[in-house]
Amino acid sequence: MEILAALCLVLVIEGLMPFLAPKSWRETMTKVAQFSDGQLRMIGLICIVVGLLSYWMVAA
Repeated sequence: MEILAALCLVLVIEGLMPFLAPKSWRETMTKVAQFSDGQLRMIGLICIVVGLLSYWMVAA
């Protein structure tokens, strides 16, 4: 049940930018779409590591 709550919060957080600043969000997504696969993978890896470390600190 906690994982479902966490996924719901992810949707809320992901929806904030397009709701509050759709123009800036669209411009950012256009720039991100031009990143190479390697750059996107590195961003993904950094997000995973930061997320895991944050979860570890909160859960401890």
